[in-house]
Amino acid sequence: MHLRMMTSPSRRAVLQRRVRMIVAATIVYNLIEAAVALTAGAVASSVALIGFGLDSTIEVLSAAAVAWQFTRQDPERWERGTLRVIAVAFFALAAYVVTSSTFALVGGAAAEHSTVGIVLTALSVAIMPLLSFAERRAGRELGSATAIADSKQTLVCTYLSAAVLVGLVLNSWLGWWWADAAAGMVIAVFAVREGTEAWRGDACATSAGMILEPEHEHDQQHEIEHDHEHGR
Repeated sequence: MHLRMMTSPSRRAVLQRRVRMIVAATIVYNLIEAAVALTAGAVASSVALIGFGLDSTIEVLSAAAVAWQFTRQDPERWERGTLRVIAVAFFALAAYVVTSSTFALVGGAAAEHSTVGIVLTALSVAIMPLLSFAERRAGRELGSATAIADSKQTLVCTYLSAAVLVGLVLNSWLGWWWADAAAGMVIAVFAVREGTEAWRGDACATSAGMILEPEHEHDQQHEIEHDHEHGR
């Protein structure tokens, strides 16, 4: 039995609003995170922080691209092209970070200490799991595979934040100058992973769709599926 069949329409509406609020909060946080990380990265000459900020920027842009897609009369027509643009952006990020990290490692360029960067990534490690848990919990009760998948993507961002945090701390506290570049390589791996998923059409870039899609359309779709499952 599907979870959505056990949820009343009023409760479902509440859960849908909750998911959209969580997703909106995640996007807003990524915007702030990107701005702070890029600024702090430029000041400290940190490949890891700059890559981290660019990754957050692409996450926001992917949501914006999907939002644009959902303003079209025939969204499905633009889906493949939208995902390909997102994929290319991630691949470009990976190429940039790998190149920058390689030059840093070969040239022995050490990033400077960045208190702002450490605080930012530490906050992300603390905040992202809470957003992921809240969205996954609401998604399970709602019976929404999309919300659950998106919550997993948010959790993946936590791992990325942790990797950058470790690199920044090792560089600042232990003087391991190569740790920043190593953290940049981790970002490249994540970027290639997300780019590959987007290219294949498996990306969870549906956050904007959750925000934009009217609740009554969800309810109508649930009612159609419910009636179909009961042979009406």
